[in-house]
Amino acid sequence: MVKLSSVLIIFVMLSFKAWAGTDVTYQINGETFEGYSAKVVDKPSKGLVFIVHDWDGLTEYEKKRSDMLVQLGYDAFAVDLFGKGNRPKAIKDRRAATRALYKDRKRMLSLLIRGLKEATKRGPTKTVVIGYCFGGAAALEIARSGAAQGIAGYASFHGGLSTPQGQSYPDSTPPIFVAHGGADRAISMDQVAELSKELERSKLKYEIQVYSGAPHAFTVFGSKRYREGADKKSWSALQVFLKETMSR
Repeated sequence: MVKLSSVLIIFVMLSFKAWAGTDVTYQINGETFEGYSAKVVDKPSKGLVFIVHDWDGLTEYEKKRSDMLVQLGYDAFAVDLFGKGNRPKAIKDRRAATRALYKDRKRMLSLLIRGLKEATKRGPTKTVVIGYCFGGAAALEIARSGAAQGIAGYASFHGGLSTPQGQSYPDSTPPIFVAHGGADRAISMDQVAELSKELERSKLKYEIQVYSGAPHAFTVFGSKRYREGADKKSWSALQVFLKETMSR
């Protein structure tokens, strides 16, 4: 005989995970990449959130964020910019992987746009691009390019904010949200101010939130830099941003 408590536990587990998350292998110019797709399965999706990973590649962190977004009613796709199986552990290898993309921005943008096509290949849908650290800088790279279609907004969490020489934000750039740590030593407040001035000059819609005492990478669960208060506040702000941009 099955105990009632066991039935309740099973029911809660089934109710809680009302989504399907899976690794997705895809090809770009003969190279193999492995992203992660999480989809709402019990009701219509509110839209798609496209996630760009940090300098350590697509890890359980991006997968967890994807699953958290699905619980809010959004489909999520975490893109892979390094290639299947390339998840650098050593700091020097992480720097090398991101430096290679920064030096070849044409390739970086191509991988991002092709990843977006993979994420939306079942049909067009409103999409918000978000990224963490390196991923935040990459998200703004897409915004400046103007190359992506159907994007409702961009969000950067403790990401690089400076605009490379020769780049600028098109007049048609959708809203931008930036979450920044006030104690971030990697991305200075001068960069935050310069971005604000640039977006003001372009008359673009944006919001920048700065969290006191939060260092670089303040959203990374389990790390020494994690700051629960700043993480929760920025996650709540993202939810408002998603609701506003997806409903346009």
